[in-house]
Amino acid sequence: MELTVAPSQFFWAAEEWERFYQDLATAPVERVVLGELVCSKRLPFYQDWIPAAVETLQSAGKEVLLTSLALITLKRERKQNAQLADMGVEIEINDLTALSYLPEGARFSVGPLINTYNESTLRWLASRGAARICLPPELPLDSVTALAKAGSECGVAVEVWGHGRIPLAISGRCYHARLHGRTKDNCQFACEDDPDGLEVRTLEGKPFLSMNGVQTLSDSYACADYQIEDLKAAGVSALRLSPQSKGFGEICTLYRQRLQGTLPVGTLSAKAIAQGEGIRLSDGFLKGETGVSWSGSQPAA
Repeated sequence: MELTVAPSQFFWAAEEWERFYQDLATAPVERVVLGELVCSKRLPFYQDWIPAAVETLQSAGKEVLLTSLALITLKRERKQNAQLADMGVEIEINDLTALSYLPEGARFSVGPLINTYNESTLRWLASRGAARICLPPELPLDSVTALAKAGSECGVAVEVWGHGRIPLAISGRCYHARLHGRTKDNCQFACEDDPDGLEVRTLEGKPFLSMNGVQTLSDSYACADYQIEDLKAAGVSALRLSPQSKGFGEICTLYRQRLQGTLPVGTLSAKAIAQGEGIRLSDGFLKGETGVSWSGSQPAA
């Protein structure tokens, strides 16, 4: 089973962005998806660094892809996505409208924000040129198994969300801007102050969600530690690891060791929890009663 690094969901300073992808050159992963997924206003801050990051990662033997936006609404966003096909690397679509900008028959990948919920959708995407599909993170293991079988039959690699805060929704409105009393057009990039998302609690003070500009994420970090054997048996080809601002290199190494069988079940998740105060894990979408359920022991909230 391989490891894919998802595009960063968060807004980091350009220097931090560059350093992150330089470090990934030595990480034990096979594939890296670059680019802006969440908000097109962030892209100008680091877009000039993307070609160098692509070259660095490819020179290190990584397969590199570029992501589309998750929600394409503006003329300049349509133009940005149309230009992706000219970059010379494979595109991962996270909005189906991005398909219209790809040359007919071009190979592409499909990200987890596309609702690939059944075999018919997977086969249709394959007929359009999809070579790899990351399934939506909310699918149960039975559905993952059925889709991995369909993928095998039509030559499409299937991967699942392995680690990181789960993308739940994308909006035309910006929570971060509203929280600071600003409009979306004058957000002043408030989301930069929360490099791993802003925690949202219920009125009772319990952890609930995480906000990231126009994006809603889970409060907990998905973690496939207790599910890897079942995912292998299901025919899943790769786990997707979502970037975080601290300790991501360790996360990549832990998952590689876990896949190789050199790390006992539970050790990976224990070390992930120890990376920061208040980190909670979940794997309930695969086999639990609720998405927030967790197979291991959870730290106190």
